[in-house]
Amino acid sequence: MSQQDILNPVAALEAPAAVRNQRRKKVRTHQEGQKASFWVYIGVFIAIALFGIPFIWILLTSLASQKQFAEGALALLNLSSPQWDNFYKAVTLIDFGAYTWNTIFLSTLTAVLTTLSSATVGFAFARLRAPGKNLLFTIILATMLIPSIATLIPTYILFSRIGLVNTYWPWVLWGIAGTPYLIFLFRQFFSAIPIELEDAAIIDGAGWFRSYVFVFLPLARPALLTSLLLSFTWTWGDYLAPALLLNLNNTTLAVATAAGYLDPRGEGIVTVQAAGAVLYLLPVVVIFLFTQKYFMGSGLGSAVKG
Repeated sequence: MSQQDILNPVAALEAPAAVRNQRRKKVRTHQEGQKASFWVYIGVFIAIALFGIPFIWILLTSLASQKQFAEGALALLNLSSPQWDNFYKAVTLIDFGAYTWNTIFLSTLTAVLTTLSSATVGFAFARLRAPGKNLLFTIILATMLIPSIATLIPTYILFSRIGLVNTYWPWVLWGIAGTPYLIFLFRQFFSAIPIELEDAAIIDGAGWFRSYVFVFLPLARPALLTSLLLSFTWTWGDYLAPALLLNLNNTTLAVATAAGYLDPRGEGIVTVQAAGAVLYLLPVVVIFLFTQKYFMGSGLGSAVKG
């Protein structure tokens, strides 16, 4: 027993009780954390199952014969001889390479234009001062509430009257116009950058454009990459716009895989369509797997702090 405990015996008796209470509190907190983690894992497992089952179903269908597919789910789950030639038919029954190139070109073009225009507009909303700026930004965000299907027919009529149907110019115009969600993303990103960087650039004689290009854009690499990936996948996965605005010669892979695999009676070959869908999804999955670490997350905060 220490000299302090001898001088204050009451505190010496109460100290072990306080330590025990603190330990009990830590144990309860640990147990509650374990319970929360358990339910989190259960939720993640359910989400994986819900999102993964359709992909597994498509993969099994792509490896089945037409007869096995017609027999139902049990036949798909007991595939004894996978039909790998479905993938060969998916590549040869249509001009798969040409449609893939059309999709890559259109998706890349749209992604680059959309990212550049959205970043520029987001920077203007974040750093420039102008009357009515907040009202205009609210109107842009409000357009996100309009369903795209509601503007599909008016969009087709507009592009048809100015002679842009069966061309890629609609995607160029959409890219130049930017996207409300990405404009919001860049606006939030540029708003978080310390004003000292902006002041330092102005003191060094840089105008707004040079500050944007040489100071803000290098810091926005996580946001730029996120925008490029989102824009690319949006265009890659779009079916309605290419089906409405393009013909069979310059359409995208989404339309070709949905309408190109037909038997002599004009009916869809489901197993070959599934194989084409697997090949169609594969590039996007690979891109995501190799670039997911560059998504916003912690990279956003580290870029701003740097």
